[in-house]
Amino acid sequence: MRRIVLLLSLLLLPLAGSAQERARPTRADTLRGSIGPERAWWDVTFYDLAVRISPADSSVRGSNAITYRVVAPAREMQIDLMRPLVVDSMLQDGRRVSYRREGDVFFAAPPAPQALGSVRTLTVYYQGKPGTAVNPPWDGGFVWARDPERRPWVATAVQGLGASSWWPNKDTQAEEPDSQRIAVTVPSPMVNVSNGRLRGTRANTDGTTTYEWFVSSPINNYNVAVNAGSYAHFSDVYAGESGPLTLDYWPLASRLEQARRQFAQVKPMLACFESWFGPFPWYEDGFKLVETPYLGMEHQSAVAYGNNYMNGYLGRDLSGTGHGAGWDYIIVHESGHEWFGNNITTRDIADMWVHEGFTTYSEGIFVECNAGKQAGAEYLTGLRQNIENKVPIVGTYGVNQEGSVDMYYKGANMLHTIRQVIGDDARWRAILRGLNSEFRHQVVTGNQVQQYVSRQSGRDLGKVFEQYLTTTRVPVLEYRIAGPTFSYRWANVVPGFDMPVSVRLGASGYVSISPTATWKSAPHRLQNEAAFEVDPSFYVTSRRVN
Repeated sequence: MRRIVLLLSLLLLPLAGSAQERARPTRADTLRGSIGPERAWWDVTFYDLAVRISPADSSVRGSNAITYRVVAPAREMQIDLMRPLVVDSMLQDGRRVSYRREGDVFFAAPPAPQALGSVRTLTVYYQGKPGTAVNPPWDGGFVWARDPERRPWVATAVQGLGASSWWPNKDTQAEEPDSQRIAVTVPSPMVNVSNGRLRGTRANTDGTTTYEWFVSSPINNYNVAVNAGSYAHFSDVYAGESGPLTLDYWPLASRLEQARRQFAQVKPMLACFESWFGPFPWYEDGFKLVETPYLGMEHQSAVAYGNNYMNGYLGRDLSGTGHGAGWDYIIVHESGHEWFGNNITTRDIADMWVHEGFTTYSEGIFVECNAGKQAGAEYLTGLRQNIENKVPIVGTYGVNQEGSVDMYYKGANMLHTIRQVIGDDARWRAILRGLNSEFRHQVVTGNQVQQYVSRQSGRDLGKVFEQYLTTTRVPVLEYRIAGPTFSYRWANVVPGFDMPVSVRLGASGYVSISPTATWKSAPHRLQNEAAFEVDPSFYVTSRRVN
């Protein structure tokens, strides 16, 4: 999701910064965005997070027991926790751990030798008032809200900002624990819904209730979520590719009947996405939709839903074609992230196109499942009206910098174009399913994804990815028509760009040509030269030259 048009661009979606607005990376950016020596020597295996939420004063207090494996000679240990939160203490083996603070990073000095291959646990105790989300999820943080009945309603939305905005951890996408416990204590009668499965609840003597959730699968840290409010609950089961998948829905109690109607869209969505992308990645933890006081977020196995039980994007069709008006954008888009973003997670946020490009593309796939291939193509090409082409899609590596918001709609249209280049829908579907199988529950680089697609397609797509991901230029097919001869070449492209494209050169439909930067020629059968066109499913432009 990103900036769209006029009102929504001002109220809901992130603004793209120009290349000139990108500040020179600081040491803090490098500490956050890279795997430095204080992160490299230890590998997280388990987080045991316990946190008490206080809506009365917008504060949190808790601990995180970080279990890790020693994989290199030990140094100081980098623990990320953003200001104004503070660490009360750190303990290992019952002994206090000394630490120093540098901005949003704590460097801990383990009190005992850290033998290679050993598994150790360090517990961080912390407290404070986490940053409040200004425009969630885009300007993220903790959301302290009230539901329509004026009861406390609390949620987290921290992608981009970082999980360390509310709990201490190794705040990087490059590493995930194998599993995680999330124990959240809230004032009764509030209900907390987090990721994974509910293991139990405990009524405390101080008028609070503790909800213990357990995630049995790897999870990226920005997906770990608190959702606390006056929730109702209902459930269902989906007969999926990997067996019965539990479906759990947590709307506000006052919106239960609305939720029953709207969430009926989940099963058709799952059927479509399992067909195209492979089995839902989290059968062990189940599928959940949780109503939130903000628009939505792809929290793994606890998808945040705030689309007000409307179809479209708060009632609007982002494509302008009509094909996006008949289904709930947040249910489809945020659930698509369970495959792309949650199952396949990029090491560096500079490669967030893997998350957002594929997931935006999944919207077109959903339209195709329900209304046919042509409708899906029209939906995706309609999204081009929102592309800016001001900043490249790929950001700067190692400094916690995303690329441009074009990772959404331009990324989706790059993938739609690649589907046309491959020209074999069965193979394309196998590639999408294969990505989710090959990289199941893994952290990857964007380059790994590119190489996989190229390898499985049987075509080197390196220049195609380079063109759309690293430049703001749209390929231009220049052409001439002289008598029976049609001449053509690529312009406005990276050196070596050689993407084939389908064009209309007669009455019998599109034919494939293979332009390069050098002029080529072919015969045509156009009765009217104005009848020439490029297949609109290719994200390119054309220009006749003399």
